[in-house]
Amino acid sequence: MARMSVLIQALLDPRCYPHPVAEVRLLETHISWLLLTGAYAYKIKKPVCLEFVDFQTLELRHHYCLEELRLNRRYAPQLYLDVVPITGSEAHPSVAGAGEAIEYAVKMREFSQDDLLDRRLSRGSLGPLQIDKLADACARFHATAAIAPARYGTAAALLAPALANFATIRSLSSDARSRERISELERWTCAEHARNTTVFRARKRAGRIRECHGDLHLGNIALIDGEPTLFDCIEFNESFRWIDVMNEMAFAVMDLTARGRPDYARRLRNRYLEAGGDYAGLAVAPFYLVYRALVRAKVDCIRASQPDIAAPARALQWEDFTERLGLAESFARPGRPFLAITCGLAGSGKTHASQSALERIDAIRIRSDVERKRLCGLEPCAPSGSAMDSGIYSQRMSDRTFARLAKLAKTVIAAGYPVIVDAAFIRRDRRAPFQRLAASLGVPFVIISCRADEEVLAERIAQRQAEGRDASEATLEVLREQQRRAQALDDTEREQAVVVDSADPRSIEMMVNRLAAIGRFD
Repeated sequence: MARMSVLIQALLDPRCYPHPVAEVRLLETHISWLLLTGAYAYKIKKPVCLEFVDFQTLELRHHYCLEELRLNRRYAPQLYLDVVPITGSEAHPSVAGAGEAIEYAVKMREFSQDDLLDRRLSRGSLGPLQIDKLADACARFHATAAIAPARYGTAAALLAPALANFATIRSLSSDARSRERISELERWTCAEHARNTTVFRARKRAGRIRECHGDLHLGNIALIDGEPTLFDCIEFNESFRWIDVMNEMAFAVMDLTARGRPDYARRLRNRYLEAGGDYAGLAVAPFYLVYRALVRAKVDCIRASQPDIAAPARALQWEDFTERLGLAESFARPGRPFLAITCGLAGSGKTHASQSALERIDAIRIRSDVERKRLCGLEPCAPSGSAMDSGIYSQRMSDRTFARLAKLAKTVIAAGYPVIVDAAFIRRDRRAPFQRLAASLGVPFVIISCRADEEVLAERIAQRQAEGRDASEATLEVLREQQRRAQALDDTEREQAVVVDSADPRSIEMMVNRLAAIGRFD
């Protein structure tokens, strides 16, 4: 390591680089150095051998530099440029110079640290649009990521790292109440794993174990050219990245929740599910959420137990640990499932109302416009070219769509989550099967009845058509026909309904509060 210290110190000289450099700044982690030169960043791996990392030899470091380049170029080719040799001597190095390599570096396009999503969130400059774009980017990446070899993602292999977390925490925490809470979470984890063994196996067979990023938290995502961009995946340990895509997303969902934005966490999850359709993965989501929260709790424990930490910092670290335990417990205690459907004309605010609800409570939304297009192999915002009552809007396709919505609703409820089915539901024969489904599953049934003035309906439809960013293809002609065909709620349905004026925030708040009470989220 002394030799490397000399090299890193020498690389702070701007003259070592093959391009103009005014100043070199150094960032350091426990396994790497990052040299920031202005236009480019150079990442050098430390010659360390830790529990899950072995960078001891130059050959290994070169190999993992190449792996880092390969893996990260899957989603950030504009950032990851090359692996370059460092030649010369430790005292007088030359980056990308001639001669024999004494070290290797990953060459990256440098970006502002202020564009990291964790920093943007902390200063209030991370908005819903970026969350949606992140979800879409993750869904696209997971859809094309390599499917895992047979040895990864087995049901038996999933429990070991979870139990290791408990063992480490128990060895470091002497607080009796914390140890009791850890034991309760360990019992829950073992029971949840046993209950979902067949689901874990099914996900393995379905190809849901993929070569993921492996470390998907906000500090490893940056806003580059206006797009959330993943970077710095785990290259040094295959078992950390060959994981269930739901495990991957659980890390990001947990991180947003831990940073005080559960609304963004729910938005991210719902948008991801909408983009990829992996609603079956919800069955194992609580297991992975608890696991990810406890990984963070373990890290807090380790940091708090370091002998050289100052007393105030130690106390803060233990506070963080306690918060992580509470977060894990909240993931292990879901609310009560219910089945809600929207009801209303085109432009009445059904999607807006359901979006407000899902961001406040731990509910999952399923959109008819999206699932209809998925059945036909279309992207959500792709134009179908179909007129009303024909093409993808024919009676046959509508029947298939509502059958799919019912099947997915059952899947979501079986996973323990409330579900909101977002469709027009203007006819009683479309509403009745969902009313019966809720009764058969023993869950409350709610109708979110959305209303808006005529001119508001027309304005919203026109705006949506102009923007072209929504799955709905409703036109004014469709609105007129819906008005003709709509059937009012009967007496029983009115008792189950909550009426929403989507233009009135107070009305939406009342609706959300009622759903929260039904699902016991208040």
